[in-house]
Amino acid sequence: MTDTANLRPLRVDIISDVVCPWCAVGYGQLAMAARRSGAVLDIHWQPFELNPDMAPEGENLREHLAAKYGSTAEQSAQIRSQLTELGTALGFDFRFGDDMRIYNTFQAHQLIEWAETQGKGHEMKQALLKAYFTDGKDVSDPQVLVQTAEGLDLDAANARAALDSGAHADSVRQREAFWVQQGISGVPAMVFDRRHLVTGAQGVETYASILEQLGAAAPRFS
Repeated sequence: MTDTANLRPLRVDIISDVVCPWCAVGYGQLAMAARRSGAVLDIHWQPFELNPDMAPEGENLREHLAAKYGSTAEQSAQIRSQLTELGTALGFDFRFGDDMRIYNTFQAHQLIEWAETQGKGHEMKQALLKAYFTDGKDVSDPQVLVQTAEGLDLDAANARAALDSGAHADSVRQREAFWVQQGISGVPAMVFDRRHLVTGAQGVETYASILEQLGAAAPRFS
């Protein structure tokens, strides 16, 4: 049995978006690496909008990717298959469909920040990733966001009030701007111990190596 009682929690700032599939994969890989190595992580989710200028109705995901990155239908299908396999190995269920849409996530990030004040920011992030990628929900819809909060036993009226008032809007904008100013232009991006930047979903073994190098992994006894 691994003894983690004396391990110092390692702060990890994860800059990501709730409509970013590689963000779900990257976190899943990091979490698996931490479980295997006995590392104790102090996760801080940081906001990033892949599509800050997205229209309220969103866009068809495949058409959006084709226009933004020049992806062909075949390339899109291949990437979706790869993500689905990676997700399955990590216990995350991607359910891509041809009618899947992508949305703006500014309010979703506000809800995560509000949930942080309730002690459930991490749970909200995970719930929104599932709502979008597994359940196919519109995570720009305030009603969907409030229902997601309810699913975590958070007060629906308070969640609605936080969104309607925009109480966290300025803070989210400031946090987004901070990370862009630090040179973050794509996600996921992880900053370990406030000093070491790792971009992209790097795989379980790579994250395990990083945790070991930073002294976050429990010692192994033969």
